[in-house]
Amino acid sequence: MNHLFSPLSLRSITLRNRIAVSPMCEYSSEDGFANDWHLVHLGSRAVGGVGLVLTEAAAVQARGRISPRDLGLWKDEQIERLALINHFLHEHGAATGIQLAHAGRKGSTRVPWEHGDGAAVSPADGGWTPVAPTAAAFTDGYPLPSELTVAEIQDLVRAFAQAARRSLEAGFDVIELHGAHGYLIHQFLSPLSNARTDTYGGSFENRIRFAREVTEAVRAQWPERLPLFMRLSCTDWVEGGWDMEQSIELSRQLGELGVDLIDCSSGGAAAHIDIPVGPGYQTPFAERIRREADIPTGAVGMITSPAQADHVVRTGQADLVLLARELLRDPYWPTRAARELRQENPAPVQYVRAW
Repeated sequence: MNHLFSPLSLRSITLRNRIAVSPMCEYSSEDGFANDWHLVHLGSRAVGGVGLVLTEAAAVQARGRISPRDLGLWKDEQIERLALINHFLHEHGAATGIQLAHAGRKGSTRVPWEHGDGAAVSPADGGWTPVAPTAAAFTDGYPLPSELTVAEIQDLVRAFAQAARRSLEAGFDVIELHGAHGYLIHQFLSPLSNARTDTYGGSFENRIRFAREVTEAVRAQWPERLPLFMRLSCTDWVEGGWDMEQSIELSRQLGELGVDLIDCSSGGAAAHIDIPVGPGYQTPFAERIRREADIPTGAVGMITSPAQADHVVRTGQADLVLLARELLRDPYWPTRAARELRQENPAPVQYVRAW
């Protein structure tokens, strides 16, 4: 029986345990470049014993950032600093992954602690006109996006592919495509944000077209030996929006295109939604997709205790557990979890005298 500290093999990569750092935006970059903050933030979690460290969302275009302070991988000059961070993470036993993303209509917004009376960033403060499947703002205070042309959509597909090439050059082991939380891929998927009448809108087949094209383009650049993930919002929590049945069918298709794991989250397509948040509230999505789409899954959201995380894996609800806020509170959570669960997860030699 697998458990939280069982190794997990995906293609040629073997994670030392089933614990991953969930992508968490740090809003600490300048011009998309990683810096010392990212080294210390991500490096601490590798030293703390996680199996996989995923970066925050890295924009594939400058206008694909959520805020002007987001990480990016839209130009070759951004590779070097990420490569240095990867070297440190690998030295301390963690596999490394990057989440490639485009914010779409949620772009050109202020960092969360600077929202004030509105989210939009003006051009004078470094803002831009975001793009989206449909020219409709996310909610009041957000910028109005321009509707993407078909030519611009194809440019975006190529941007994801080029970011995948850069990810390989930077030394990452895993790519995760961000298809959740109301960002661009999710905007195409959800009827709440996609009112197009061409081949990218309307029917289920049309709304998933962009996700499929991005996946195919990235998989063509990403070596066969390395795993590819997709994060999905499995439901919009809104009647008539993206839902679980569509997520299951898309996951089946993504598996056929070379995706190795679905990272199961939810929400983000609509504002002011009453989501029934509670411990493990999204884990049932991972369990259903794993069972019905026959693809490995990751569970994320309000997973905090070692026993809870271990139960998710032991009962076959998911293959990987992604922690976010809990790893902000305690970068050494895996080491503590191993002690509580009476499993092996060696601490760095420099820290052994404390254990």
